[in-house]
Amino acid sequence: MADLFVDLPDRRIRARWISRDGSSSRPTLVFLHEGLGCIEMWRDFPERLCRHTGFPGLAYDRTGYGQSSPWPVAPGVRYMEVEADEVLPRLLAALGITDCILVGHSDGGTIALNYAATAPAPLWATVTLAAHAVNEPVCSASIAKARSAFATGDLRTRLARYHGDNVEGAFRLWSDAWLTPGFEPMDADARLPRIEVPVQAIQGEDDEYGTELQVGIIAGKVAGYCETRLIPDCGHSPHLQQPERVMAEIARFIGPLLAPE
Repeated sequence: MADLFVDLPDRRIRARWISRDGSSSRPTLVFLHEGLGCIEMWRDFPERLCRHTGFPGLAYDRTGYGQSSPWPVAPGVRYMEVEADEVLPRLLAALGITDCILVGHSDGGTIALNYAATAPAPLWATVTLAAHAVNEPVCSASIAKARSAFATGDLRTRLARYHGDNVEGAFRLWSDAWLTPGFEPMDADARLPRIEVPVQAIQGEDDEYGTELQVGIIAGKVAGYCETRLIPDCGHSPHLQQPERVMAEIARFIGPLLAPE
């Protein structure tokens, strides 16, 4: 693994190559972290999945998270769309990634779906882990609890270990957007029907931020092939709470996409 900083015209993004030898013709697994996440908060899942499947990978800290620079202009409630439409395409181009499969957790899954809706040619497939297609009451309630823990508990201290000086901005962007009256994470009716690449939507049965309605909406609206997996004994982080099952499901899904060396 090797960390690097990618200088885009208006921001600096920290990224990490995973299992990359420069000679593979296989698409790159691009890992998109959750709403308060960063590279480290994936733990060892990206490395394990890349080893298990034989695909190279890339993880990165989104703008305002981890060691990446803050937002030059706050994106407000559209932060997931802005990431998908404006930032991610520039990052992939800067890194020379011409073929990829997106693996997104929570907000990262929503970003992956938003990106897939633009039908970029290099995208082979999309895998979502606890993605948000709509804002359910259970999600807003959990985020309200997180806001309280950030203000009066130890959540700020725990997040600061990962985000440093970004911690306040990262938390406020996320919580303020989600708790804005009428907020929706994406325009599901407009975007999902434009997705033609294969989609695998994974969610824990005990997800504290959403119900199985999420994967139902994704499967019901995308234009292309979609499979859903509900993981028992699992909450909002399937890749951490049931890693073996999730790795097996993803490997089975992306295996047929393997390009011959």
